[in-house]
Amino acid sequence: MITKRLFGEHNGEKVYTYTLENKTGVALTVMNYGATITKLLVPDRNGEISDIIGGFDSIESYRQATSYQGAVIGRFGNRIADGSFTLDGKEYIIARNDNGVNHLHGGNVGFDKKIWAVEEQDSDDEPKLVLSLTSPDGEEGYPGTLKVTVTYTLTANSAIRLNYKATTDKRTIVNLTNHAYFNLGGYASGSVLGHELTLDADAYLPINEKVIPTGEIRSVEGTPFDFRVAKTLAKDSEADDADLKNAGGYDHCFCFVGGKKSEPVWRGNLYCAETGRSMDLYTDQPAVQIYAGNFLNPDEPAFKGGYKQAKRTFVCLETQHYPNSINVPHFTDVTLSPNEVYESTTEYRFSVK
Repeated sequence: MITKRLFGEHNGEKVYTYTLENKTGVALTVMNYGATITKLLVPDRNGEISDIIGGFDSIESYRQATSYQGAVIGRFGNRIADGSFTLDGKEYIIARNDNGVNHLHGGNVGFDKKIWAVEEQDSDDEPKLVLSLTSPDGEEGYPGTLKVTVTYTLTANSAIRLNYKATTDKRTIVNLTNHAYFNLGGYASGSVLGHELTLDADAYLPINEKVIPTGEIRSVEGTPFDFRVAKTLAKDSEADDADLKNAGGYDHCFCFVGGKKSEPVWRGNLYCAETGRSMDLYTDQPAVQIYAGNFLNPDEPAFKGGYKQAKRTFVCLETQHYPNSINVPHFTDVTLSPNEVYESTTEYRFSVK
């Protein structure tokens, strides 16, 4: 079932939350501001249900915060070097909203700050929420009118499925993702460094001091970025490694074995031994950005219930194409033409151990 509630207002428009529930014990809440996941209730091994998503109690806090909690990111997730790119011989200058140098997560007013249209598709077994948005030609400097839909499905087997679709009337670039902050111990349970992570990734993208990929695709073998066998986020997070130092910890793009797939396949697992909560990652995307909350700031608005923000209390698994791909020819193809449909699907499947 789906329950709709008024959450606040943004620029004179009503902001609502929509809670999707079924018989699995998992419940997902999404709001139309930013197509944002605001709450995710998941049972632990003892059947105790907790909210495992970072978020806020008010729309004002979502507007003030700078960490994109739970939002859909677009048009382009992650960074674009120098806030510029060339497409079909024309240079485009886009917002340099990352330390005044690079473009980050769609610009000054990205999809995370928009009111999306909502269609409810209620069901006892698999309720769905279809959110849609039109980004006009030239918005944030991007070419083409982009029409986007994101469908959230709470599946009958305790999974959250995100399906993204986009079309354009002019050649453009697209890299959509979701910026949910997970803590499988519960959102107010402290550090995630004890969480175990496994990734089907045999390479990662080294970065410079501005957190921009250098262009190298490096094997994870013998590096702190090897999660092919499960290990805690703490194990190598303080290693003497230039890439870790450049990002203040894990904030890197991991390249999946075999790259992009035609349908979602298993690509990783996040596990909290204390609660037994396990989250399997399935996606058709070629990569995932693992961000361990290195820049969460206690001076920013407190999370739900007044819980203070703090470094490394959440981890994001942002499925996507490689950052800055439009400026690196041997990276992934992020262009979209008028005769094409951008589509991708990611699932977070929950269980207990």
